[in-house]
Amino acid sequence: MTKKEITQLSFEIIGCAIKVHKALGPGLMESIYEKCLRYELEKNGFKVSQQFLIPIIYDEMEMDIDLRLDLLIEDSIVVEVKAITNILPVHEAQILTYMKLVNAPQGILINFYTDNITKSAKYFVNDFFRIYQRSKWKIHA
Repeated sequence: MTKKEITQLSFEIIGCAIKVHKALGPGLMESIYEKCLRYELEKNGFKVSQQFLIPIIYDEMEMDIDLRLDLLIEDSIVVEVKAITNILPVHEAQILTYMKLVNAPQGILINFYTDNITKSAKYFVNDFFRIYQRSKWKIHA
């Protein structure tokens, strides 16, 4: 995906999150928002993997660890759903690690415990995306 396509996809993901938030409001469990957001995204034609199992390779060995990210959209954007009063640095580190482990160029941390999804959503781009974009640009230049 190009940077423009990733940006457009992010915009559409937030639009779906806003629709879910308007219908349900704040105060529910994360799993409810996650399932409703998945439904809304799939209804809009997006490929969504929910509770995506991330393989952990350590010292060339795959570990038997059940690590899952909330949503992976179009194999490109990790969405971590929260419903908490405060986003902490550990939540940001979590999404960045998930992005690295699945080679996703972008992540969105969406906290449904808010009155405004647009203002509270946090976007993350990693080095994988920057390197990918540079190499794509050089190929097309």
